[in-house]
Amino acid sequence: MPTEFISVTFPNASTEVAPIPNASIDPDYLVRYARSLDDYGFNYTLVPYDSSSYDPFTIGATIASVTKNIKVIIALRPNTLYPTVAAKALATLDQLSRGRVVVHLIAGGSDAEQAKEGDFLNKEQRYGRLEEYIRILRRAWESADPFDWETEYYTFKGFTNKVRPTNGTIPVSVGGSSDEAYRVGGSLADIFGLWGEPLKETKQQIDRIYAEADKAGRAPTDRPRIWVTFRPIIAETDELAWKKAHETLDKLKEFRANGLSRVPANAPAPQNAGSQRLLDIAAKGEVQDRALWYPTVTATNARGASTALVGSAQTIVDSILDYVDLGADLISIRGYDNLNDAIDYGRYVLPPVRKGLEERLAAK
Repeated sequence: MPTEFISVTFPNASTEVAPIPNASIDPDYLVRYARSLDDYGFNYTLVPYDSSSYDPFTIGATIASVTKNIKVIIALRPNTLYPTVAAKALATLDQLSRGRVVVHLIAGGSDAEQAKEGDFLNKEQRYGRLEEYIRILRRAWESADPFDWETEYYTFKGFTNKVRPTNGTIPVSVGGSSDEAYRVGGSLADIFGLWGEPLKETKQQIDRIYAEADKAGRAPTDRPRIWVTFRPIIAETDELAWKKAHETLDKLKEFRANGLSRVPANAPAPQNAGSQRLLDIAAKGEVQDRALWYPTVTATNARGASTALVGSAQTIVDSILDYVDLGADLISIRGYDNLNDAIDYGRYVLPPVRKGLEERLAAK
C-alpha cells in the first residue's frame, strides 16, 4: 500500500508552546484546521482521547462533515464504551463519512489515568480485555446475525448489529511497546502505532510485531501496517531549524515550570513502556540518526509522541524516507505550532516524499 500521512486534530488554537489556559472548543478553528489537512493531502487525522478532554466521536463527526477525503481515526479506550455500543457508533460514523473511519484502541498505559474513569484492571488484564474488544467489534461488523459472548470481560446474549460499515469492516489500530501490545496488535490489528525511535530500535519493534503476526498464523501480506509518529521542527535551512528547535525547547521547559504544561513539573516517571523506552534512548544522546532529537522527550517527561525531527524540508523528507525504507508506511507528523506546521508539512514535506517514492517505484 502507498505511504500515507497522519496528523492530529486540535479543537482550538492552544499549543504546547503557546498555551491558552482553559481553552474551549473553537468551532471555526476546528473546521479550518480539518479543511487545511484535507486540502494539503493528509490521509488521516487522529482524534485523541483523554479522560478530561472532548468526546472523539463528536469531534470526528464534525471533521467528516466539513471534509471530503481525510479519514478520521477515533481514539477509544475499551473501558469507556461497551464493545456492542462502540461497534454501532463507529459503523454509524463510518456510514456518515462514506467509509472514512479508523479506530485506534488504547489499552491504557497509566493506572492513575484509567482509574479516573473507573477502570482498575492491571496492565495484563487491560490487554486481555483489548483482545476481546477487537474480536467483538469484528464479529459485530461482519454479520447482522445475532451472537452471544460470555468471558471474563464481557457477557451478552443475542446481540444483533444492523449498522454495517461502508466497506464491510473498519480498520483497527493498536499501539504500544510492551510484550502485551506486540502480541495483541501483531495478532489482530490492521495498523500498529509506534512512537519515533531511532532506526535500529524501530526495526527491532517492527520485527517483534511481525513475529507475533507470524505466530498468530497471519500471512506476510496480512501483517499490520506500521505507523510511526514524529514532531518535525522545520525551517528553510538546517541551521535555522536547529535555532527554532532550541527556542521550542526553551518554551516547553518554561511553560512546564510555570504549570502551564500538560505535564506537571513534579510528574512521576511514566508507567507505560513506550515512554520509558523514549526516556532510556534520550539518556544515550540528544541526536540520533539523521535528525531525530530527544530533548523534547525529557522536557515533557515523554508524555505522548514527543520525539522531534529537526532540519530543512529536505532533511525531514530524507529522514521520513529512512523509516519508509524500514517498513513504516503510515507517517504521523505534527509540530508545535499546530496549524502553521501542518500547512508547512503539506507544502514542503508531503509532496517531495511522495515524489521520491514515485521515482523509486519507476526505477524498479
